[in-house]
Amino acid sequence: MTLPLLGTGRREVAPGAVHVPGWLDLDAQRRLVTACREWARGPVPARSAVLPGGHPMSVRTVCLGWHWQPYRYTRTADDVNGDRVAPLPDWLVRLGSAAVTEAYGDAAGDGYRADTALVNFYDADARMGMHQDRDERAREPVVSLSVGDTCLFRFGNTENRSRPYTDVELESGDLFVFGGPSRLAYHGVPRIRPGTGDPRTGLTGGRVNVTLRVTGFPDA
Repeated sequence: MTLPLLGTGRREVAPGAVHVPGWLDLDAQRRLVTACREWARGPVPARSAVLPGGHPMSVRTVCLGWHWQPYRYTRTADDVNGDRVAPLPDWLVRLGSAAVTEAYGDAAGDGYRADTALVNFYDADARMGMHQDRDERAREPVVSLSVGDTCLFRFGNTENRSRPYTDVELESGDLFVFGGPSRLAYHGVPRIRPGTGDPRTGLTGGRVNVTLRVTGFPDA
């Protein structure tokens, strides 16, 4: 489908869901990759979360601020090593605020302060099934940043995992923000396109995706 242009390359995929191609320049992508590698080493290392049925996800994840495991948040990674996760750095909080403003315009991001990030590492065979981001108490927008290989990102409806949905190619440096009426839309990644990333980012294969969220949980 043809998506409506919102200016400066922004495209509205659904009400409240905005795709901004090429938002991160090459230097910003390099810095993000370097940071992601550091986060993946710990104090809680990247791991494949295990779903309630016992099936490990094909995506490896490391968390900042709050630790996510299906389907709850904790400060300590009780399903990994019991350590407290690394804090969410201020520069990443500011980047999330800037991303919301970029997506929605004006000063939309001024009051947006993410308190957790899920950093997902995809290899060529990794997938993400259709799901809702509903484990947060708050319903502030989700900010998604992509670096590396292009993925097919499937953005659906709020009722079920089936159609209608829109397939979007997310390339390295792209921003995707979804909130408002699309905050609880089902979404997933059915395919990675190997070899499409720019090795100058520091990734020679695979994809890194950073999603910023506001949990709405009190500090502890």
